Amino acid sequence: MGDRSLADTSAASMEGVPRRKYFRTPATAPGPSGPQMARSILRIRRDALGFLVEMRQRYGTVVQFPIPSPPTYLVTDPEAVRRVLVGNARAYDKKTVQYRSLSLVTGEGLLTTDGATWKRQRRLVQPAFHHDALLRVGDHVATAVDSLLGRWGDVSRGAVIDMDEAMMRVALEVVGASLFGTDLSGDADRLAQATLHALDVVVARARVPVSPPAAWPTPANRRLAAALVELDASVEQMIAARQTMPESGPDMLQMLLEAMTGPEGISAREVRDEIVSFMVAGHETVASALMWALWLVAGDPATAEALSGEADSVLGGRLPAYDDLDRLPVARAVLDESMRLYPPVWLVSRRAREDDVLGGRHIPAGSLVIMTPYVAQRDPDSWDDPDEFRPERFLAGGGARRGVDGDAVYWPFGLGPRMCIGREFAYVEGVLVLSALAGRVRLERLAGHPDPRAVPLVTLRPHGSLPLVVRPRR
Repeated sequence: MGDRSLADTSAASMEGVPRRKYFRTPATAPGPSGPQMARSILRIRRDALGFLVEMRQRYGTVVQFPIPSPPTYLVTDPEAVRRVLVGNARAYDKKTVQYRSLSLVTGEGLLTTDGATWKRQRRLVQPAFHHDALLRVGDHVATAVDSLLGRWGDVSRGAVIDMDEAMMRVALEVVGASLFGTDLSGDADRLAQATLHALDVVVARARVPVSPPAAWPTPANRRLAAALVELDASVEQMIAARQTMPESGPDMLQMLLEAMTGPEGISAREVRDEIVSFMVAGHETVASALMWALWLVAGDPATAEALSGEADSVLGGRLPAYDDLDRLPVARAVLDESMRLYPPVWLVSRRAREDDVLGGRHIPAGSLVIMTPYVAQRDPDSWDDPDEFRPERFLAGGGARRGVDGDAVYWPFGLGPRMCIGREFAYVEGVLVLSALAGRVRLERLAGHPDPRAVPLVTLRPHGSLPLVVRPRR
């Protein structure tokens, strides 16, 4: 787009946008005033998701917040989101507070890097997610679910289980075995807590404009440091164990270690950063998706019956394997619909490297662009009954959405070149875990317990725990 076209569009984008205070540069999109934003602080802290939905409803698909620097926009227009993440992705980078804060835990791993560094890292780890590698995920899921059922023991009288904790443990065991060839079952609780403590600090830092340097001994920094000690020790143990059995693999750990001594010549720190990145992202996101899926199914008897009936028909009482995937469409639809309502990665941010136009609004270079699948996937312009749990949307002929093909109306794994590399891994794990549990147990919501409130941390997590009653089906 030439300068003249951009200037013309910028002028047009000001139509209907009043001049507002609190901006160092002129406002280019509608949005709340400074005083309105100040009055919403408590609301944002209590219900950030509801606040974002309200902003979309009140001001439209491109909203500018009264933040002096950088200019900050909430973008929910599907075509505009697609432009940022796909069509004009090179004009945007990850130099945002979200990813700077996350890098305190993951370092310069695939999650937080850009440009040539990201391309090299992506190329290194891509084989860990090829078809042959995914074939083995089914075996690891069966082992993890079997261990989970064993820990639950006799549930004949109904056992109250925290599904948040249970799915975190299952997902960590699967990612440890699948990507690192490591049995994390003995360390799962400790590592899950270390991950949560580290990410809590990340979220707190991302929510404020200025944070103390990481080296200062504040209570939050001490918690972060203790969590990193746990995560780093786990990485060191993995590497030491692998070096005593060099024939193991092929998996991500083996690929990274070979890259240290091969032409790539990556450093030990780079190996650490990739392992921590995938240990954190690879289990927290899937655990979030599974936890919300199980809670939704527990409150929908018709879906629960369809899911268990499919498991009975396909599995016949055994645990699932990779080859069962194509015969489990109900489980896949349940997972998809759960991620529509509760996308694990609920927020994506980018920095505009150059001027652009999104949804007819001028976006100056240096702006922070915030996008959220949580809002997009509950938008009544794109979805019928958007707040209802209806997995049939994702079954053949279910009419999943009303958006234009290619628009960003459903994107729980992102879009474009930065789409989550573990997307297929997550589907294999998620579908098989759901089917395995549906074939063995029946889940019920706990009488008198309030519905969980989704808290937007790094992923969407429940406030407190998420207890469900577990009973045997056989």
